[in-house]
Amino acid sequence: MPGVASVSSSAIAGVARARSPELVRELRVAAMEGDEMRITHLLSELLRCKGLSRAQRIALQQKALLNLVASLRSAALNDDLTGLYNRRSFMQAGTRLLDLAARDQQPAHLVYFGIDQFAKINQSLGRSAGDILIRQTGNLLRDLFPSYGVYEVLGRLKGDEFAALTTSDRHASRQAIMLRVRRPERSSAVPTLTLSVGVARFNPQRPVDIDELLETARRAMNEPLRESALSELAPLRA
Repeated sequence: MPGVASVSSSAIAGVARARSPELVRELRVAAMEGDEMRITHLLSELLRCKGLSRAQRIALQQKALLNLVASLRSAALNDDLTGLYNRRSFMQAGTRLLDLAARDQQPAHLVYFGIDQFAKINQSLGRSAGDILIRQTGNLLRDLFPSYGVYEVLGRLKGDEFAALTTSDRHASRQAIMLRVRRPERSSAVPTLTLSVGVARFNPQRPVDIDELLETARRAMNEPLRESALSELAPLRA
């Protein structure tokens, strides 16, 4: 009965397609955890896909594997907690931006952020509280630098340290950064986020590499500021 067979095949194909995104998610987790047995099992399930024609099976497998590659690439480039670039990706993207700035004779500014008392907060309130502060800092950087991904590069360099590289002259000083930061209403449920900030200027006529620029900005965090070097930040999004 062709009609019944057709409906059955279509239904099976629909189930397989619905299962595909779930398989991709599970494969990504297994790959990140290095669980070879789980990877083998999931790949076998993906390759079987019973009830489909050869063309349907190949198309479904190709889509699932491309999604997996994209997911793994994203995981390799981005920080898990914030979604910002990790250090390696920040250095690569930042180097490209500085090359363009030098070519176009355009100044740039590297802003270095450090979460204050981060180790103490982790010890006293637990890792989950520290994770909240890290996500808040990531969200704050997105708000401060809305052109990220095009004219700005944002990254979590390690633990409690972040950086932003921009060609905007609005970030030529630490004071300028402080003025753009909102003060929060205090909440006992979430620790108050305070940041130290340092800024280093990239001179296109005397270009330096991104490592030197980062170190200059990091040292600038410890320099005295006329205003408070601490900025209380709104807990934007956990």
